[in-house]
Amino acid sequence: MKIEQMYTGCLAEAAYYIESNGEVAIIDPLREPNPYIEKAKLNGAEIKYVLETHFHADFVSGHLDLAQKTGAKIVYGPTAKPNFTAHVAEDNEILKLGNVQIKVLHTPGHTMESSTYLLMDEQGKEVAIFTGDTLFIGDVGRPDLAVNSNLSREDLAGFLYDSLHNKILTLPESIVIYPNHGAGSACGKNMSKETFDTLGNQKMLNYALQPMSKAAFIAVVTDGLVAPPQYFPKNAVLNKNGYEAFDHVLQKGLTPLNAPEFITIRESLQALVIDARKKEAFSKAHIPGSWYIGVEDSFAPWVGALVEDLKTPILFLADPGTEEEVVTRLSRVGYDNALGYLNGGIKAWIKSGETTQKLEEISAPDFAVEYSSENMHLLDVRRSSEFESEHIVGAENLPLDFIHSEFSKLDVNKTYYVHCAGGYRSVIACSVLKSKGFSKVINILGGFKALKETPLERTQFVAPKTML
Repeated sequence: MKIEQMYTGCLAEAAYYIESNGEVAIIDPLREPNPYIEKAKLNGAEIKYVLETHFHADFVSGHLDLAQKTGAKIVYGPTAKPNFTAHVAEDNEILKLGNVQIKVLHTPGHTMESSTYLLMDEQGKEVAIFTGDTLFIGDVGRPDLAVNSNLSREDLAGFLYDSLHNKILTLPESIVIYPNHGAGSACGKNMSKETFDTLGNQKMLNYALQPMSKAAFIAVVTDGLVAPPQYFPKNAVLNKNGYEAFDHVLQKGLTPLNAPEFITIRESLQALVIDARKKEAFSKAHIPGSWYIGVEDSFAPWVGALVEDLKTPILFLADPGTEEEVVTRLSRVGYDNALGYLNGGIKAWIKSGETTQKLEEISAPDFAVEYSSENMHLLDVRRSSEFESEHIVGAENLPLDFIHSEFSKLDVNKTYYVHCAGGYRSVIACSVLKSKGFSKVINILGGFKALKETPLERTQFVAPKTML
C-alpha cells in the first residue's frame, strides 16, 4: 500500500494518491489531471476511484477530467447531488482498492454532503482518515460555506459537532489525519502549518476537539469568522454542475498574441489584463490599467478574491516559461476565460510604440522620515486580524480581500502610501487602485516588516485567536 500527499502551496491544498496492488484512488484532485495520470502510469497502476470529500468551494476539482480520461468512478458521500454521473455512496459503505479497503463515513457539518474516507490496510487495521474540510490539523472546517442551504452556520456547526464526536473521535488515536488544507487556506481559521498528524495528538492540541458541550462548540467554531472570498460559492457550483475540459482551457489560454492583437482583444471584449511577472518588473514598467498578481506567490486565491466574474475575459503577461503555470492556476479557481498572453512581454509592448507606466515606490526608512499621521494617508492592506494585532499609528486598514467594496472610503485626489506585510499584496492593491483612477498611490517597499525596523510608533492589540 502506498499513500502520497500531493500538496500545492498556492492554494494550501492537499490531494492524495492511494495505491494498492495496481489500483489507485485519488482524493480531491486539483483541476489538471495529468500529474495523477502520470504518477499512476509510472507505477504501472490504474486509477479506479476519484474520491471527493465534498463540493469544494476554494478550488475547482479535477474529478470530471480525471474520470473522463481514465474511466475512474467518481465517488461522493451520502446526500451529494452532482449533476453528472457519479456514485453517491451510503454511510459506512466499503470501497475495495487492491488489497485494502476504504470506508465512507458521512461527516456533515462543513457541508451536508461532507464525508471522510477511512483507510484500512491489508490486515483490516484502520490506519488513516482523509477528512476533507471536516477536520484540519489545528482546526475544523468552517460551517458557513454550504451552497444553497437553508441551514444556518449554527445548524451546520451542530452537525459538525455530531460528526466529530460520533464518527471521528471514536477511532483509534494512532490513526493519521490527512486533511484537504493547511495553513493559509480560507476554509478554516486556525490551521497548523503541519499537513498531517495523529488523532491522538489532535485530541490534545486542536482547540475544537477539547471536551465541551455542543453549545460551546457551536459558539467557538462560529466566532471570528470573516466573509469568505467571493469566488467560493461560484467554485462550489462548478464542482457540482461541471465545467469546460481543462485541455481546452489550456489551449485557449496559451495563445501567443502580438501587441496589436492583444490591444484588439482587450478593447473589443473589455478584457482584464493581469501582469503575473515579478513585482519588481511590474513596478518598473507595466501596461496602463493592468493588475499585478504575481504567479510566484498566492496567485490563484488573489485572482479569486479580486476578479468578481469567473467569465471575465483575461489577457496576461508572464515571465517566459511560466505561461502554462498562469493558465493552470487560473483554471484551478474557475477562471477559464484566459484568451492569451503578450508574446515577447513588456519589451514587445514598448517596441510596438505603446506607453507604459511605473509604480512609484519609497523605502521604509525614507517613509519614516517623512511620515506625519496628520497630513499623510497611510493604507494598510493586510487582513483586519493582522491590522488589529499591530499597526502603524495613523494607518487606515483597507483589506485587499475587500478592496472593491471599500473604494468609497478613499478620495481619488489624495496621495496614498500603501503597505502590506512584505510587499506582494501592496503592489496588487496599488495596481487595482491605479486602474480605478487613483493615480497618487505609492508603494512602501518591504511592507510592515520593514516599517517595524524604523522608529515609527506602533499600536498593538491582542487579536482573537479565532480570527482568520
